[in-house]
Amino acid sequence: MRPSDVPLDAVQEYAVKERVCIRPLLRRVIDRETGEAALVALPCQSTRESRCPSCAARARTLRMHQCIAGWHLEDEPDIPVRPKEPPRESEAVDDAATTRQGRTTRRRNDAADLPRRPQEDRTIGQVFHAGDGKTYRPSMFITLTLPGYGRIAPGTGTPQNWSDYDYRRAALDALHFPRLLDRWFQNLRRCAGFKVQYFGAVEGQRRLAPHFHVAVRGAIPRAVITQVTRATYHQVWWPQMSSPVYGDVLPVWDGLDYLDPHTGDPLQTWADALTELAEDEDAQPAHVMRFGRQLDVQGLLAGTPDADRSVRYLTKYLTKAVGETYVDQSRDSSYEAHIDRLHDEVRWLPCSPDCANWLRFGVQPRKAGPGLVPGRCLSKAHDREHLGVGGRRVLVSRGWSGKTLADHRADRAAVVREALEAAGIEVESARRMAAEVETPDGTGRFVWAAVVSSGGTSATVLMETVLERRRWREQYEYVKALAGADPPVDNHSATAATSMRRRAG
Repeated sequence: MRPSDVPLDAVQEYAVKERVCIRPLLRRVIDRETGEAALVALPCQSTRESRCPSCAARARTLRMHQCIAGWHLEDEPDIPVRPKEPPRESEAVDDAATTRQGRTTRRRNDAADLPRRPQEDRTIGQVFHAGDGKTYRPSMFITLTLPGYGRIAPGTGTPQNWSDYDYRRAALDALHFPRLLDRWFQNLRRCAGFKVQYFGAVEGQRRLAPHFHVAVRGAIPRAVITQVTRATYHQVWWPQMSSPVYGDVLPVWDGLDYLDPHTGDPLQTWADALTELAEDEDAQPAHVMRFGRQLDVQGLLAGTPDADRSVRYLTKYLTKAVGETYVDQSRDSSYEAHIDRLHDEVRWLPCSPDCANWLRFGVQPRKAGPGLVPGRCLSKAHDREHLGVGGRRVLVSRGWSGKTLADHRADRAAVVREALEAAGIEVESARRMAAEVETPDGTGRFVWAAVVSSGGTSATVLMETVLERRRWREQYEYVKALAGADPPVDNHSATAATSMRRRAG
């Protein structure tokens, strides 16, 4: 049977087993020097298992490698220095208004004080010397949670009393969770006395509240972490968003401003709303959020089973959307109703100064323009599958490993390439069709164009990619066996293994 005769779903199932992208992006590449045209399949690089299991698993493995690379460093990493750019004029105005003329720099009266320690110019952890002459450089694994919004029925994830559950506060906490985490890291660095580095992931608890797992390099006293967590808070200095001004009849865009549908007057601009808030001495923040009482802190050493297990646990749900982590086999209609009620709050609350939902509250978004409709903000934070968590799932400090995610990806590819070249196996150049390659007259040699393919063409290209990836894997497993590494898994035909040995020998 020819590859073109195989059904696409069957080819995709086989591709998943071979860890090949099932949704490749097809590109036609024309070589201007030779006139030849080639069809190239690029991996979709999705991090979502529901879209492409192969790419998602590869992305998770890369994140695990990044986590391990920076967690237990013994030497200071080379941190690239980024030049500071002056803020744009609009940002400077917003920042000045948001700080409320210096009032927000003072801590709240109901918040505990934070201790200050002299700062050391280091990112690596402290070394501890034992009586037997051994030295230890421990690091930490911490889990942060949000507070409760009502009593949860045991084993269900749903409220015991639906009328008492504070869905609005739960939605606002989810929308602003990244800001609270940023504040926690700032406070932790001030109280720990050194430049704490971290690798963390945002996940969802069954009760639909996000929580945060984070690997922290170096040891910090548990009492300090507890104190920092209890004393950390985030205030949202935005216009009021508790009582919608407009319902079914919405403001109308006239080309310059959004107008009140009843009076025809322009709505208050975002800048004017912040100025009014800053000038009001009795104004209160629109929302104040803190962490919950539940806090888990573990000390770990490099190379121990607990450390390896923590890396897998930290990256466990990175291949799922936040909403997908809530799904389990026992979910029933009451749990679906719980998700719907939280989503209804998340959908209509503002997620940022540019959110279209501000029109409901009588304020024009910061970047007002035509086509804004409340309840239809493009931010993924409003989606049912995210339930307020619209930012990055993985938070990594710049000094974690001294490398970007792209650097780690290149390092992993270089290891494979060097091993193959050392064994005498020819490696095709990664830049053989790169857009940067030029002809002698200085023009681009390769021209790339997108391809809209039929199902049959996609199945054919996907099968060819699977066979090519299988050949590469056979070669690499053989090279590892020659180098004394783990022997390759013999799950391929004897003919393929024999031909591979001939190419290598």
